[in-house]
Amino acid sequence: MLSIYPACFFKEGNGYSVIFPDLNGLATCGDTLEEAMAMAVDCLAGYLKWCQEDGEDIPAPSPMSSISPEAVAATLEIDCGEAFVNLVSVDVTSYAKEHFNKSVKKTLTIPAWLNKIALEQGINFSQTLQEALLAKINATA
Repeated sequence: MLSIYPACFFKEGNGYSVIFPDLNGLATCGDTLEEAMAMAVDCLAGYLKWCQEDGEDIPAPSPMSSISPEAVAATLEIDCGEAFVNLVSVDVTSYAKEHFNKSVKKTLTIPAWLNKIALEQGINFSQTLQEALLAKINATA
């Protein structure tokens, strides 16, 4: 399902800032307009995915015509300068599968005796490696 939200793009000296007024001032940025748009899509997808997973209410998008970059800038106490409103759309489920949950294939080497025993015990190698990596990451984080 496609989610579409208006965002305010503010031109700054070193790129663009992007703010989603309907989503508690959710913000991102990019060095170029193209990068800012890509970051806006990623930011929107991540926020909506997080809200879905945590059971948070997701506000309905406002009509684009009701969004004023000047009002958003004043609320956030930033310089409006060169600004415009644009719609940012993303299919959260598809985006998450491609960018957040995408599996990658890894090739590894283990001793033959360990492989034999693990196969005999029906151990799922992928699951075991994921669990071990998560334990290692949590242990050092």
